[in-house]
Amino acid sequence: MDSIEIQLSDLRGEQREIAQAIGIKAYIELVKLYGGSNIYIAKMDKLFCIKRDAEIVRKFNGNNYAQLAKQYGLSERAIRTIIADYINEMYGSEQTSLW
Repeated sequence: MDSIEIQLSDLRGEQREIAQAIGIKAYIELVKLYGGSNIYIAKMDKLFCIKRDAEIVRKFNGNNYAQLAKQYGLSERAIRTIIADYINEMYGSEQTSLW
């Protein structure tokens, strides 16, 4: 069942909309990877936050929380949370106690 010939016209409703948006080949790969499960698709504003947070992490020098907060219009606490979340993701939760 790995090889399946499916056309866009075979699909209905939301499944057809997804296939139209990403292409039939990508849709089939999505079905292979996540078929039968619930997945979350971020809103556009979340994508902006992901990019912003990556920039903050790149600019972080270990001691510039206030500067980054001012530059991005966020609180120092928000900057600390962004950095801590990055450290958690990269190194595991035991490292966040250092910040």
